Amino acid sequence: MILKYSDLDTATRYKLMSQAVVPRPIAWVVTEGACGVNVAPFSYFAPLSSQPPVVVLSVGHKKDGTPKDTLYNLTTTRKATICSVGEAHLKKMHLSSTSHPIEEGEAAIYDIATERIREGYPPIVSGCDSALFCSFYQRIDLPGSQTIPLILEIHAHYLREGLADRDLNFVIEAMGRVGRAYHPPSQELIRL
Repeated sequence: MILKYSDLDTATRYKLMSQAVVPRPIAWVVTEGACGVNVAPFSYFAPLSSQPPVVVLSVGHKKDGTPKDTLYNLTTTRKATICSVGEAHLKKMHLSSTSHPIEEGEAAIYDIATERIREGYPPIVSGCDSALFCSFYQRIDLPGSQTIPLILEIHAHYLREGLADRDLNFVIEAMGRVGRAYHPPSQELIRL
């Protein structure tokens, strides 16, 4: 079977892509704005370059067409902290994917504990293995798209104490998306 993407609607393309590019790491992005601390997961996320050290994060819009809080906060404050998601955070991470008015932050709504460990950047999610302290680098506007790829530059990297060896080798516990399910590295798919 060959499916021509030019013949498919956006929802079908997303369904196919999100099931074919797996597992996709989840970026649990912490930003700050009028709501206080915003914590939202994104699975359209990947490293892009190590020189400069940048990642790409694709952010869509809310169902009413307004920018997601993460997009608004990032383009306003130009700072984000991207945290890894371990299995212990899975339920709260999944809950934080729901849409709320911009004046309501997910950290408060879902009691997601955070801690500020680097001045000038949003806090990390408490208990995460890894976090990237990033600044807004570039926005890519794709014609006709409601999804906006953002390139973020990494300025510092947090690793949980004792995680890395002397040569900076480490393995984090990180959840990924596999279609509509979540997948930890060494276990069965987890469906919520």
